[in-house]
Amino acid sequence: MEENKYVYKKPKKKITPFGVFNTVLFILISIIILIPIWKVLVDSFDATTGYGMNFWPKQFTIDGYRMIVTRSDLYRPFFISVIVTVAGTFFGLLLSTLGAYVLIQWEMPGRNLFSYMLLFTMLFNGGMIPTYLVMANILHLTNTLWSVILPLAINVYNLVLMRNFFEGIPGSLFEAASIDGCSPIGTFFKIVLPLSKAALASIGLMYAVTFWNDYTNFKIYIVKTELFNFQMKLRNMVMDSDTPVEVGVVSMNTVQNAAIIVAIIPFMIIYPFCQDYFVHGVNVGAVKE
Repeated sequence: MEENKYVYKKPKKKITPFGVFNTVLFILISIIILIPIWKVLVDSFDATTGYGMNFWPKQFTIDGYRMIVTRSDLYRPFFISVIVTVAGTFFGLLLSTLGAYVLIQWEMPGRNLFSYMLLFTMLFNGGMIPTYLVMANILHLTNTLWSVILPLAINVYNLVLMRNFFEGIPGSLFEAASIDGCSPIGTFFKIVLPLSKAALASIGLMYAVTFWNDYTNFKIYIVKTELFNFQMKLRNMVMDSDTPVEVGVVSMNTVQNAAIIVAIIPFMIIYPFCQDYFVHGVNVGAVKE
């Protein structure tokens, strides 16, 4: 048997000046981004940290993290951050998926008008003061966790991304489900959601990061200190020097930097596992072929 003389060879990528420039540029940008993070990480392990840049701890210690972990008044803010993140992500995905599913119902009267109304809110909104007055005087949600969950859960940008993803699902699947007697809501749960894992993971990650890092809404709508989240407590530690420091053990900056690292650790762990879903989901939802 003769060997196949026509063997496919993968074309070699040519190195162009533009490609070299892009590579160098992105390496420089990555270094610029990583330098502040590295400084905070190093200072969190340095007992004598202060101003200036150190590439390695001069006096290594984990006492900063020990003080953060053993400080009981940080448990409640951390728990509130977890509750708000989980609940907010759930309601955000619920509203985004249901709203996107409604917008792909081509036979629904007024679908285009409803879409334009939603897009209008991406460009114009009532402003901070009218929103606060509605939240306080009409909805009466101030000093409740709903005041920080609902405003961020209703995100038109994420809804549009989800709608674009749903539009990429073949119409034959919807027709087959309808012929088999599946109701619209049954089609949503049995057909649409199982095919949307990438979009759900990517948009859910964006919601989770937004809720976890939320500071503005807590500052505006929450007055009771017992309802502050971890970011509010972190702000008080950094700006108001509300930091527990044992004399002669570590500096105040060490504990503050340790608190910052503790705040970003959850998503440093979660993000690598969701990275593939995140990239795939955003690309599929944002690009129309």
